[in-house]
Amino acid sequence: MKPYILQQTNWHKVKETKYTLAVLPWGATEAHNFHLPYGTDTYMATEVARRSAAIAWERGINTVVLPEIAYGVNSGQMDIPFCMHMNPSTQQRILEDIVTVLHHHEVYKLVILNGHGGNAFQNAIRELELRFPQMIVCMVNWWRVRPVREYFDHPGDHADEMETSAMMAVHPELVLPLEYAGDGREHRFTIKGLREKWAWIPRRWIYTTKDTGVGDPSLSTPEKGRRFLDDCIAEVADFLTGLGGIQRMEDLYER
Repeated sequence: MKPYILQQTNWHKVKETKYTLAVLPWGATEAHNFHLPYGTDTYMATEVARRSAAIAWERGINTVVLPEIAYGVNSGQMDIPFCMHMNPSTQQRILEDIVTVLHHHEVYKLVILNGHGGNAFQNAIRELELRFPQMIVCMVNWWRVRPVREYFDHPGDHADEMETSAMMAVHPELVLPLEYAGDGREHRFTIKGLREKWAWIPRRWIYTTKDTGVGDPSLSTPEKGRRFLDDCIAEVADFLTGLGGIQRMEDLYER
């Protein structure tokens, strides 16, 4: 049993522990090319959350990892079977309920450990800021903690070399041999502003890529994934440790 993982601990431990920081892994359920499991985003967010929380716990930060959420915003993948979609408004309501519970139990810091690019919590957090001024709610996109190009030869943004290598390191039993993988070639937008990303529209994945991957996974290795994950987890653990030491909102800012 790990006292920093809520699903594994018990009331005997919880009633004698003053938790001060909660971590919520939030992933998605969607196709990841042909070779990775639908749960890739959730598996990775949970792994990073649990391992970084373990380090923070050892440093004296009473951290609790909440049960992971495996449903994300996937409106652009509705053409692909069982890519499960949660409306942003639904996502916000769920987050509000979780923050309400934490506030009631005097846990005033929450880190959403996000594993899915379609999840965008900024607007929800802005609304919560006014409803719960005592709470510090923030989001961490774990895969952006370290510069991906320092670790991988062909980084993309979905079921690519990074995600494939990371899953090889953590759950190799769930990764098909790479000969099953598509090449992850992206069909780019025809309009310049969308290509250059100063204009935005949700990507329709049925047109974006033939295999649901964006990025060539062919050079993936578990060694690359392990190195990247270890460095990301170290950074996230430092973030949790720093946030855990904050007593008031104003302590987040230099004087």
